[in-house]
Amino acid sequence: MGHWQHFAHGADIGVRGHGATQAEAFAEAALGLTAVVTDPAGVQPLRTESLQCEAPDPELLLYEWLNALVFQMSTRRSLFSKFELRIQGLRLEAAIAGEPVDVARHEPAVEVKGATMTELSVRQDDTGGWIAQCVLDV
Repeated sequence: MGHWQHFAHGADIGVRGHGATQAEAFAEAALGLTAVVTDPAGVQPLRTESLQCEAPDPELLLYEWLNALVFQMSTRRSLFSKFELRIQGLRLEAAIAGEPVDVARHEPAVEVKGATMTELSVRQDDTGGWIAQCVLDV
């Protein structure tokens, strides 16, 4: 079963997604990104959008994926809570669902400026599960 977690990193915050597949770990990292801003349980998946990313390696694919989400959050003034991903090789296709930010209801804690390459890692653990992590600039 997938899950996400935060980890401390100076003035910024790390996000780590765990999953049975690489796609699930990426989706959990995205949920962790939302959780930096607000409680993802309070974000309704009212509007769906598509995203595609491509990169030369899995780590840069995670970096591109999270930064594409930050871009959507910023330009659409939205938060996302549902992520359906498909990763084929080094190409990611996703359907993301969320809603416009409601400051009173979502009470955004911080604005995520972007994913960084600090502690950027995509790997399998000893059980065959996947871990996808990086530090977010807040």
